[in-house]
Amino acid sequence: MDSLVRAPVAHPSRPRELEVEPLRRRLEETVDGEVRFDTGSRAAYARDASNYRQVPIGVVVPYTLDAGVAAVAACRSRDVPVLSRGGGTSLAGQCCNAAVVIDWSKYCGAVECVDAAARKVTVQAGAVLDAVDHELARYGLMVGPRPSSHPNCTIGGMIGNDSCGASAQAYGKMAESVLRLEILTYDGVRTWTGPTDDAEYARIQAGGGRPAEIYRQLRELRDDTMELVRIRFPKLERRVSGYNLDELLPENGFNVARALVGSEGTLATVLRAELSVVPKPAARAVAVLGFEDIFAAADAVPAVARHRPIALEAMDENMYRLARQEHPGDPALKDLPEGAGWLLVQFGGDTPDQARERAEELMRDVGEHATHTFLGDPAREDRLWRWRESGLGVEAYPPTGRQTYEGWSDAAVPPERLGEYLRDYDRLLRRHGYQDSALYGHFGQGCVHGRLPLDLHTDDGIARYRAFAQEAADLVASYGGSLSGEHGDGQALAELLPRMFGDEVVAAFGRLKAIFDPRNRMNPGKVVHPHRLDQDLAQRHFYPLEPKDKFFDYPQDHGRFGHAATRCVGIGKCRRHTFEGGVMCPSYRVTREEEHSTRGRARLLGEMVRGELITDGWRSKEVRDALDLCLACKGCRSECPVNVDMATYKAEFLAQHYRHRLRPREHYALGWLPRWAALASVAPRTVNALTHAPGLSLLVKALGGIAEERELPRFARERFTDWFKRRGTPRAGTRGKVVLWADTFTNNFDPHIGQAAVGVLEAAGFEVHVPPVPLCCGLTWISTGQLATARRVLARSVRALRPWAESGVPVVGLEPSCTAVFRADGPELLNTPDTRLVSERTLTLAELLESKAPDWRPDSSGGEAVAQVHCHQSAIMGYDADRAVLDRFGIRTEVLNAGCCGLAGNFGFERSHYDVSVACAEESVWPAVRSAGPDQAILADGFSCRTQIAAARTGRQARHLAELLAAALHDACK
Repeated sequence: MDSLVRAPVAHPSRPRELEVEPLRRRLEETVDGEVRFDTGSRAAYARDASNYRQVPIGVVVPYTLDAGVAAVAACRSRDVPVLSRGGGTSLAGQCCNAAVVIDWSKYCGAVECVDAAARKVTVQAGAVLDAVDHELARYGLMVGPRPSSHPNCTIGGMIGNDSCGASAQAYGKMAESVLRLEILTYDGVRTWTGPTDDAEYARIQAGGGRPAEIYRQLRELRDDTMELVRIRFPKLERRVSGYNLDELLPENGFNVARALVGSEGTLATVLRAELSVVPKPAARAVAVLGFEDIFAAADAVPAVARHRPIALEAMDENMYRLARQEHPGDPALKDLPEGAGWLLVQFGGDTPDQARERAEELMRDVGEHATHTFLGDPAREDRLWRWRESGLGVEAYPPTGRQTYEGWSDAAVPPERLGEYLRDYDRLLRRHGYQDSALYGHFGQGCVHGRLPLDLHTDDGIARYRAFAQEAADLVASYGGSLSGEHGDGQALAELLPRMFGDEVVAAFGRLKAIFDPRNRMNPGKVVHPHRLDQDLAQRHFYPLEPKDKFFDYPQDHGRFGHAATRCVGIGKCRRHTFEGGVMCPSYRVTREEEHSTRGRARLLGEMVRGELITDGWRSKEVRDALDLCLACKGCRSECPVNVDMATYKAEFLAQHYRHRLRPREHYALGWLPRWAALASVAPRTVNALTHAPGLSLLVKALGGIAEERELPRFARERFTDWFKRRGTPRAGTRGKVVLWADTFTNNFDPHIGQAAVGVLEAAGFEVHVPPVPLCCGLTWISTGQLATARRVLARSVRALRPWAESGVPVVGLEPSCTAVFRADGPELLNTPDTRLVSERTLTLAELLESKAPDWRPDSSGGEAVAQVHCHQSAIMGYDADRAVLDRFGIRTEVLNAGCCGLAGNFGFERSHYDVSVACAEESVWPAVRSAGPDQAILADGFSCRTQIAAARTGRQARHLAELLAAALHDACK
């Protein structure tokens, strides 16, 4: 790496040369944690969720709070800037800087104490909000503020940003939840802060030293500015911009802790927080009000707010249209009342009836002013609420129109003036060519969200953005509003603060900064002495490098890999905990490592196509290492709010990285599995005997790079295709023909599943055909990045299936990962009319039964099952049809929301991945299998899932849906 980087010094900032190596050594010698100055780590932390990019000097991941204190001390010894980072989801640029980044989220996230009687909790700064609420749930409590990033935002980050969320309508901003903070200043003062009465002030002064100096200067600042603060600060619940000087006023108890809330890490480092928590509503109910437009909805906010809802949200027609385009069949969206602007009003209660009555009372009061709907279905209400929370992701890449960006996304005005403000704001958007932007947000407190179709690549576009931001700031100020009502100032808004507060208040902010951080080393360039809002933009003059010969088509990204590599907008939903369910990023859940999240990997790919920090392109070792633990589960393709498809990007990278180079041995051993299976079919018993002989088995595994702990799968004595040939002429059916595709895994390892599927399909009235020769989708070559071979293999299978597809015959896939290739990867890898036609004809067994035999009501023995859904099925096909078929058979099924099993095809067999694979299983499916009742069948359609479940050594064997249905039919006939 370069021995020199640029770093800012105290204001006025003059860059100076920084010797990195002595700093790195000092950190390694004194910090109990991970000290990283490598290119990959710096790339992963160069951006947050904003438009800004600043490459850090290095990254420190402390094991303990004391280690973090030591890291700050080491930086102080070298006079180096520091940035504390939590979830990294900041939208205004406050979480990226040319500094040493301290990531508290990996190890310093403990919930240290819960005092349920006093409704208090003490947590470390790196604690994730949802994890804290998970701990509090057993006491019936929760943290009041709940931003939409709740699955991954940290308490420290929420304090730094004075976070709000929809629940702030009832519980206020984060500042209202803070009782005390343990802080660390850059110069080494470590102390608890909170309300400071005269006795406490006297005690601090008696102690002397730097703490006494800080408090004395704070009181002087308060005395000098209190009248100015009382006059100039907006009387607004959602005032997030600026520093909380008002918390130092005598009437607010000279509360130093709350004065630090919202300071974005520019004043001090938060180590611990003592928070007040609130009872979790026992029941909730949502009323949805429809209006002729979003302006009329805003006009109604004061009347609705008088009913004291716990949340009062809004979305306009553009937001609704984008949501419907993404998920057209979602019943939560279908049930909205007529209109072009909606208020989503949530009420809490001790009972469902109480919450419902409050919602109904609101609807009676609204009367003729709006159409209204009471959902009444908790599951549907939750889905609708999640749509509102996912606004940023839904809006980022509209199906039609320009990509949108942050930059002006959360201004707040007094709610009683919201309708008037929005009409003026709409005119401003149209004047600058930003019309048709979605408007949504926390209307109950006058906070408006919305990304804009900015041009941040060209000088003219950036100049237009700058002019718009200045006019928008003046507009908000004229309404007595706040430039930020939730996301903070960071770099996007800090330059504009004089337009809101005036120069005297901004000068007072500078005095507060100087009291805590006189050398300007805490997150410099944000809030005070800020960089310009059009400085450090990641997009400026950036057009991603594009490979000449790529393999996939990237239809969602204009056919460009470079665009796909930069698709991530930094929301961080991929950084969830296991208890939250979902599929995305199983390796991150095990390692808690930023580079193992979808976002982290996307950041490295983005830096690769930028070509500045990562300069060796497809040959990059840093990108290869970050992608190495990607299980290619495809969970991000469906669960990421902007549909990043890391499995595809990984396959493309591996193809390019190893082009004309020798590959790892496991790529040949496991990537070419269909070929080895074809050879083994000549003498499967002999092959099984050789590969399972005690000494020879270890040799085979060593040669193939396979973990010693894995048992090699056994080849079937007779392949499914051979069995089907022996049956003779297909049996005629009343529902027409179907092609049962014998994938590599079903054909060579589990032919009994194919046999069971034939029985089910024939019982349902179908005439079953099986291609006479084995057909492979190319999955194993795709997952190992051998895409040229995958293309040839896929093309051969498409040619074989084309006659049936042209005749309208459905193609039924039994292995979810292989079926997903035909449905998704295939048309993107081999973009031909025939491939697209086969993709359209390909169905799962359950989809076929639901769509082609909906009236079939079989006699079934019923039963119970626990289902582990294959990741690729979850991401591509979904599981709704399977649920419906299981219900039709009377099989009561618990569908696990436990995430990836951890095997993921070749991944879990590889020696270097075994530990992560097993850890994934222990995080998810293995505990569920162990706790399953003896009468519950274990259902898993995926070969990988069944193999991993068997590896748990519980004695339980997972079964395919075809097996379960066939058994139910057989038992019913007895």
